[in-house]
Amino acid sequence: MTQPNPQTGPAPVCPRHPDRVAYVRCQRCNRPVCPECQVPSAVGIHCVDCTRQTRTTRRGVRTVLGGTVVADALATKILIGVCVVVYVLQMVYPAITGWFDFVPALAAEQPWRFLSTAFLHGSLMHLAFNMWALWVLGNSLEPILGRWRFMALTVLSALGGSTAIYWLATPTSLPSWYGGTVGASGAIFGLFAAIFVIQRRFGRDTSAIVGLLVINLVISVVGANISWQGHLGGLITGALVAAVYALAPREKRTVVGVWGTVGVTVLLVGLAVLRAASV
Repeated sequence: MTQPNPQTGPAPVCPRHPDRVAYVRCQRCNRPVCPECQVPSAVGIHCVDCTRQTRTTRRGVRTVLGGTVVADALATKILIGVCVVVYVLQMVYPAITGWFDFVPALAAEQPWRFLSTAFLHGSLMHLAFNMWALWVLGNSLEPILGRWRFMALTVLSALGGSTAIYWLATPTSLPSWYGGTVGASGAIFGLFAAIFVIQRRFGRDTSAIVGLLVINLVISVVGANISWQGHLGGLITGALVAAVYALAPREKRTVVGVWGTVGVTVLLVGLAVLRAASV
């Protein structure tokens, strides 16, 4: 006597491959899934459709300060690359320096100088020192802040340095390089300040960074052909921007970060406009 088949109904097939019988089911949608469409997970097998949907809706991993986790310091590398390329252009076409360095007398009519000066350098040693500092600081800060916060911090620190020169420097106090100030030092000092603020935020030892800042500030004041005004402006601006990012409430980090960045930008532009009106 023939035994009855306990299975009733048609055999389950994979929705993506109807010609394939599939007895394994997705743990999320319970649809049959063939071996080609199976995606192993911590809670069983998922189908490719559920896996794709999960990846689309899942929030990106965030750093301790709310930035998007980055695999490498790409923004730091780009900034260094731009500075190196610009320096080569300076050597080939020296007139470029006179078009883009920061000269207070020309700042009101040629406002691009507030930022373009940060990509210029007066010597190979000047470039090498600043790029080394940018590499070290950028590789520490960019993974914590995320790319857009790090770029905003760097750019605003450079802008703050030029704004301080605009307010504090006199014609006789300006460096003699090409008749104006050049260099990423204002931005570098802003990154130093950011390291200090972030370390303080998480209760870490700041003695080393304080020592470096003191030494560099002393060198800025007593050294020849060094704009202490730009260093001071970058330092203050970097500390302000870093405080916005580091002290923002956890649930409002993005909103506070965006509006804080806008606010500092408006402040610096306003100071520059006010200075231009008073000259």
